[in-house]
Amino acid sequence: MIALLIAGGVSLAFTLFLTPLFIRLFTRLKWGQFIRDDGPQSHHTKRGTPTMGGIIFIIGATTGYFVGHALAGEPLTVSGLLVIYLMVGLGIIGFIDDFLKTRKQRSLGLGGWSKIAGQVIVAGGFAALALNFPDANGLTPASSMISAVRDIHWLNLAVFGVVLGGIAFAIWVTLIIVSASNGVNVADGLDGLATGASIFAISSYIFIGFWQFNQNCTNPTIDPDVLYKCYEIRDPLDLAVIAAAITGALIGFLWWNTSPAQIFMGDSGSLGLGGALAALAILSRTELLLVLIGGLFLVVTGSVILQRTWFKITKWRYGQGRRIFLMSPLHHHFELKGWAEITVVVRFWLISALFVAVGVGFFYLEWINQ
Repeated sequence: MIALLIAGGVSLAFTLFLTPLFIRLFTRLKWGQFIRDDGPQSHHTKRGTPTMGGIIFIIGATTGYFVGHALAGEPLTVSGLLVIYLMVGLGIIGFIDDFLKTRKQRSLGLGGWSKIAGQVIVAGGFAALALNFPDANGLTPASSMISAVRDIHWLNLAVFGVVLGGIAFAIWVTLIIVSASNGVNVADGLDGLATGASIFAISSYIFIGFWQFNQNCTNPTIDPDVLYKCYEIRDPLDLAVIAAAITGALIGFLWWNTSPAQIFMGDSGSLGLGGALAALAILSRTELLLVLIGGLFLVVTGSVILQRTWFKITKWRYGQGRRIFLMSPLHHHFELKGWAEITVVVRFWLISALFVAVGVGFFYLEWINQ
């Protein structure tokens, strides 16, 4: 518990007080945001705003996590380190993409397939590591079973054997990671939108991890009356610690990222945050629950898929493509309808908070209805 509080406090202080130094550094390095000409006209004033802010909160969250453990005298865990691995690994892919954009002054950095390939490689490494390192009770960080709010025993990928089961697990985990990281990336289009929505989503794992720790099968203080529905999770408290570290870093960063933003997170941040969110879901055995906890990201990404699909179908059918929305992703549609940017952001934050509340509610209802 002490490590959790220290991690959140240190990471918040890091981003809140040191972000201005990074803004000046990124401005000197000319790491400014490139704005597409086909986007909302109001966004053109943002051209040149420092980007790659994800570097700041990734460093801040990692620092908070290690300092929290050091000061609390608690050992590091494989689960916590795996979350950092995925966040940093995908953050590096995003950094390469951001750097190419600023270097070439265009909206395209890495090609689409190159970015996906990088995400798949990082996700594959995560999958390989997550099924190893059993603790004294034989629990590995991840499970071969697909999970909703806990492992679903009749959806065990291990039934396909060691080799095919491992491949199936890697594909499943990669799908979650690529979907989550690109979902946050698509939502990162307005000042503070992805940051605020990520605060809601990732902070939910502070509660989930802490609850799983208290009701863990290996907890000697657990009430014997509820032992039949205990959680078999490795390192649940440390998942709460890293979630607190990331949340604290995002809160401090939001101070500078909210409208009018003085810095953007860039793909460095959005891909890293999506990776952290996916890792927390996989390691806490709440994979399918991520559909609700990350509901806003799903809706925004879905708007892009619907727009492109409908455009291609109508172009094939009528010879001219038609659109469902004025512009995708969905938040730009409302901007073009005349909503102020801050109005769109705050309302989307509220939608994100509602999704998270429903997700956490389902998590708790599953427990009390066992």
